[in-house]
Amino acid sequence: MLDKSIPYYRILLKRKPGTDIPYAALPEGYTFVRYEPGDEEAWADIETSVQEFEQEENALAYIKEHYAPFTEELKRRMLFVQDESGSKVATFTAWWNYTGERRYPFMHWVAVKPEAQGKGIGKALIAHGVQHMIHVEGDVAMYIPTQTWSHKAIRLYRWAGFDFVVDEPKPGGFENQTEQGIEIIRGLL
Repeated sequence: MLDKSIPYYRILLKRKPGTDIPYAALPEGYTFVRYEPGDEEAWADIETSVQEFEQEENALAYIKEHYAPFTEELKRRMLFVQDESGSKVATFTAWWNYTGERRYPFMHWVAVKPEAQGKGIGKALIAHGVQHMIHVEGDVAMYIPTQTWSHKAIRLYRWAGFDFVVDEPKPGGFENQTEQGIEIIRGLL
């Protein structure tokens, strides 16, 4: 869940090529699956459950606008964690952003439903996601945009070899407010 009790700042993190690849296994009863057409509703449900969107309809509209035109890429790049019943409880997308002509590999929309948090799913999702990004993009610099409100997740990203980006003004087109954000979350990390 997002911690909206603190000021919001955009924080960018980056994993440099050659950084050790983390490992964490999913808890028993959970598996990784890739996106299949029709999974938009599951994605919208997960992202709304962690308060990234106020309403599921908004999340569904977002995924349809920004990702649905790239169905084949989604099949390669979007992952879910599902439980034994087949319900999707977490998601990760190995995507990209552009600044001018430069393409930046970005991890997007990493989320675990609140009822599935605290079981090690997030750690396994990040570890598997980094490995998946390397498989799809190669061992290149990869980024993840986040926010002060996601300070708990930032600990996981740092564990996975990501460092704060303070010297790049707009990688992938994201406004970089990392320095201001660090000041807000310093005591929470």
